[in-house]
Amino acid sequence: MNSRDSEHMIAELREKENYEVIDNFAEADLILINTCSVRERPVHKLFSELGGFNKKKKPGAKIGVCGCTASHLGEEIIKRAPYVNFVLGARNVSKISEVLHRDKAVEIDINYDESEFAFNDFRSSPYKAYINISIGCDKSCTYCIVPKTRGDEISIPDSLIIQEARKAVNAGVKEVFLLGQNVNNYGRRFSGDQEKVNFSELLRRLSKIEGLERIRFTSPHPFHMDDEFIEEFSTNPKICKSMHMPLQSGSTKVLQDMKRGYTKEWFLNRVFKLKSMCPEATISTDIIVGFPGESDEDFEDTLDVMKKVKFDQIFSFKYSPRPETEAEHFTNVVDEEIASARLTVLQSLNNEIIDEKNTTQTGKVYRVYFEELLKDYFVSGKSDNNIIVKVKGSDELLGQFRDVKITSIGRTILTGEVVA
Repeated sequence: MNSRDSEHMIAELREKENYEVIDNFAEADLILINTCSVRERPVHKLFSELGGFNKKKKPGAKIGVCGCTASHLGEEIIKRAPYVNFVLGARNVSKISEVLHRDKAVEIDINYDESEFAFNDFRSSPYKAYINISIGCDKSCTYCIVPKTRGDEISIPDSLIIQEARKAVNAGVKEVFLLGQNVNNYGRRFSGDQEKVNFSELLRRLSKIEGLERIRFTSPHPFHMDDEFIEEFSTNPKICKSMHMPLQSGSTKVLQDMKRGYTKEWFLNRVFKLKSMCPEATISTDIIVGFPGESDEDFEDTLDVMKKVKFDQIFSFKYSPRPETEAEHFTNVVDEEIASARLTVLQSLNNEIIDEKNTTQTGKVYRVYFEELLKDYFVSGKSDNNIIVKVKGSDELLGQFRDVKITSIGRTILTGEVVA
């Protein structure tokens, strides 16, 4: 999402202000820092980064702070770093040309509606296109700051989404990546008088675009994984068979404290439904350990889900209290050492699961879409089910689909040879 926001800002600045992206920030006329505030560390990093940019930037160069931390801290950023020229919140990306010319401007209205704004076109990669399908979030997860930085959820009209996808395909893109805080809640609320289209129908309409070969998306919410959605995912050949299902905790009690809206049993039910209909699908997840009140039994529930599901990838974190969230005021804090120990156990179990899965990979053949040139004459891409594969090759493979036979395995990337 932050990557797409950055692309939108670059597009607007290129078209309206004649800016171009350069490699050396010391030569830049404008330095933008696009921030995240989901965890505490990036917020701390911001001010050290700002200091470094300020010392080395050329005279007269402007600095802008954008994104979720900008939405959260607002004017405090300029108070702490008075050399910052403007602050632009995550819900105000379309105002980049405006704030550029207003010194000390602070635009952080989380209720600002950009859902029908047609941004100019810029993509970091010529091979895939990120496309926002909604902005904001209507959930009230007790640990999450996003609703306070990105505002209420509004769906982008499907006509704009399809128009953007067609434009990308006409430029040579073969894969689109749909973005939203809860993509499968798409269609719940539109800004204007729009046709009511749900996420499954949006996927069906996008899949009709000639020349579009792959559709990915993130993140769906387990609560909204109804049978229609799982069936569309499983049967539509253009939808990539990889699903990100944010678990957060395997304990129903902790899930209730987090206000996630589902139980351990519901999550497992949806996983098994998905696996029965689409056994080739890979499943990734997010997990928080050490959430306030998490007992040893609660943590064991999380490990139980890990063993039952055997996730193909996890993003795991120790709980980090965020300002303006309900959980910030919870007093039943888990000891830091206990949380660290649980994270180690969780990640060790995940490594065992991945290593076990990888023992079956050698000799398999995957259809890979190549999109990145690596060092040592390797090119990498992803299979339909999101497995990263690299082969010896040149930039002639970029943007191409090839069948690849796996010859050696690593925990995060497989190596193979092109067979067709």
